[in-house]
Amino acid sequence: MDNSQNVSYQAGQAKGQAQEKGNQIMDRAGNAAQSAKETMQEVGQQVQVKAQGAADAVKNATGMNN
Repeated sequence: MDNSQNVSYQAGQAKGQAQEKGNQIMDRAGNAAQSAKETMQEVGQQVQVKAQGAADAVKNATGMNN
């Protein structure tokens, strides 16, 4: 293998490694985004339950729940 072939080979190796690293970063970002989405959905459900409980408490306190 002459020098230019070796340089081309190494460039190809570097490109492949960079692409793989980019793919790994994108996978991690996607996983983080999915985790954040799930967390926010859980928080939203908890807020909704608490809000409903507060509304029911007001109805009970004002006699509107009869």
